[in-house]
Amino acid sequence: MNVTPVSVSCPDSTTIEVGTGRPLLLLAGPCVLESEELGLRIASTMQEICTKLGISYVFKASFDKANRTSINSYRGPGLEAGLASLNRIRTSLAVPVVSDIHEPNQAAAAAEVLDIVQIPAFLCRQTDLLAAVSRTGKPINLKKGQFLSPWDMANAVSKIRESGPSQVMLVERGACFGYNNLVVDMRSLPVMRSFNCPVIYDATHSVQLPGGAGSSSGGQREFIAPLSRAAVAAGIDGLFMEVHPDPDKALCDGPNSIPLDTVEQLLAQLVAIRAAVV
Repeated sequence: MNVTPVSVSCPDSTTIEVGTGRPLLLLAGPCVLESEELGLRIASTMQEICTKLGISYVFKASFDKANRTSINSYRGPGLEAGLASLNRIRTSLAVPVVSDIHEPNQAAAAAEVLDIVQIPAFLCRQTDLLAAVSRTGKPINLKKGQFLSPWDMANAVSKIRESGPSQVMLVERGACFGYNNLVVDMRSLPVMRSFNCPVIYDATHSVQLPGGAGSSSGGQREFIAPLSRAAVAAGIDGLFMEVHPDPDKALCDGPNSIPLDTVEQLLAQLVAIRAAVV
C-alpha cells in the first residue's frame, strides 16, 4: 500500500520526505524538556546514530505536558521558555524539531519554531485545535486516541484536510485494554495508512501503563523492542521513541523510555527489518 509522502522542511534548507520508498523516520527525545543541556545531549547523540543508519531524524520533546496524572508532576518549562529552548536546539544542531500543543491559541507561536506540530492522543478529536494547526501549513503528527478505533481517525484527518493545507502523519500508540493497560492492534497500521497518511508507531507510549503507578504512569520497557520489530515488519513509515540517558531518573515517562545507550542496537535491527519487507 503506497501513501503520498509528507515533506518536512529542515533548518539546513533540506527536506525530509516520509512515506512509501522514503527512509525510515525517527521522532525521538525525552518525554519533556528537563533542561536545554539534556535536550542538546540527546539530540546530538540521536542525530549521529541516525546519520550512520540512514534514518531521517527529528528531535522531539514537550514544552508542556498538560495531561500528567498528578497536579504535582513536572510539566516542563512552558510555552515561551520551551519554544525558545527548542529553537536553540534546532538551530545549533540544524535538526528539525517536533512538539505537541494543547490549545488552539498555541498553534501560531508553535509553528514559528516547530518543523512538525504534534496533536496529543487525548485531543485528537478537538475540532478547533485541529483546524488551528492545519491553518499553520506545518506538517502535523496526529496521535490516535487510546479510546478510538483506527477507522475513526478518518474523521480527524478530514477535519485537518478541510481546514488548511497541512499534511498529516498518523501515530499508533496503543488502545485502552481494561484499566491501566494498553494493547497494540497491528491491524491499525495498514488501516490508517489507507487514509493516504504515513503511519508512525509510538514505540514507547504503547508500552505505557496509564496511571499505573498511582500518581504517575508506569510502563513495560522490556516490550519496546519486540513491538517495534513487529510494527516495522507490518510496514510503518516511522517511529516515535522517548529516549533518556537514565530513564529511571527521568521527570516524565521514565518507565516506558528507552535508554540512550541501547537505542542504536535496536534501530539497526529495525532498519534491517524494513529493508527486508519494503
